[in-house]
Amino acid sequence: MAKRRGHGEGGIYQRESDGRWCATVDLGYVAGKRKRKVVYGETRKEVADKLKKLHRDQAAGALVASDRQTVGQFLDRWLAMSVTPNRRAKTADIYERIVRLYLKPHLGKLQLTKLEPSHVQTMLNTLQVSGGEDGKPLSPRTVHHVRAVLRRALNQAIRWGIIVRNAAALAEPPRVEKRQVTVLTAAQGQKLLATVAGHQWEGVYSIALLQGLREGEVLGLRWQDVDLDKRTLRVAQTVQRIGKQLGVAQPKTAGSQRTIPLPRTIVELLRRHAERQAERREALGDEWEEHGLVFPTGRGTPVEPRNLIRHFKGALIYAKLPDVRFHDLRHSCATMQIAQGIHPRTVMEILGHSQISVTMNTYGHIQPDVLRAASDAMDELFSPLKQETEPSESSAEEGAAEEPKDPAAAEGEDPTEE
Repeated sequence: MAKRRGHGEGGIYQRESDGRWCATVDLGYVAGKRKRKVVYGETRKEVADKLKKLHRDQAAGALVASDRQTVGQFLDRWLAMSVTPNRRAKTADIYERIVRLYLKPHLGKLQLTKLEPSHVQTMLNTLQVSGGEDGKPLSPRTVHHVRAVLRRALNQAIRWGIIVRNAAALAEPPRVEKRQVTVLTAAQGQKLLATVAGHQWEGVYSIALLQGLREGEVLGLRWQDVDLDKRTLRVAQTVQRIGKQLGVAQPKTAGSQRTIPLPRTIVELLRRHAERQAERREALGDEWEEHGLVFPTGRGTPVEPRNLIRHFKGALIYAKLPDVRFHDLRHSCATMQIAQGIHPRTVMEILGHSQISVTMNTYGHIQPDVLRAASDAMDELFSPLKQETEPSESSAEEGAAEEPKDPAAAEGEDPTEE
């Protein structure tokens, strides 16, 4: 018969078959099945010590039930249960693509509970050498995104009690150089707008450059979101491609849904654009597909973003301007606004950034020029006062003959500063 177990020792018993001592710890349920862990020892004390350690590990969250599902099976489950219901469609599409193209081919067959940081590190290193779809190296930024998605997924596995540590967090990510913000100067921006003057997308370029709207925000703009009399524009939806489908979605963040004032030049441009669009709609008749968009295709449907980018690149070449991204028109807008002395908080509201830190971190490179301009402005403001209160030569000579009371003052130092 098994001896009576001590207080707090758990299910310790001695097997009659071989006389070994055993103990069982209940680990809970995994996929609807109850899981237990059994430890063995030659003596009761040996097993009791092991059992106490298991209880400590369990209390600290370092002991969970074993789950034999593979990394690939878990990632599919994570996408279905956590990502798709809770993330924007565009974000979910990006996560699914990273899982399908990179994570499952390299890690999918490994057992999740046996995934080690070395496995993740090997994958990251491979992706930087020959891990792309075409066998070419991935950029450090893309590899960084792959690791970030895996890390997020494994954090969920920890919350679900499947694993006890995040192997992706322990792997060394590639070094990503901070992308330098590229902008057009005011003269270059004017040249671009002159190049596209009269084109059906003239307003697209003007609003992106003067108001800083994102590509999808401009293409998703509806006439109901524009009030030409009050000179306001409301960002309420965005056009984006998700997989093989082109559709509309909510803006990037809650802060991206915003109402901003319009310059008079944009208002007049939109009035002319509305007249031309009405003529086009009337000419096409039943062939026109009404979506209420300010900048649709020639038959009223949403514009394919890739077509806009293709036209934009052609306009840059024709105008002999630097090869920048369409998104850099947004950067150009913010840079010129800050350089004009507009407060970064106002720029943040216009751009729809979620936090002021995003604005400052993105456009911090132009702050020294703004600070210098502020210093020069103060100098200009007080220079007349300085001239009026400047001492005469005689009084200056008299002052020079006096010895300063504080030795530190003779050297131009402030004794109160440390």
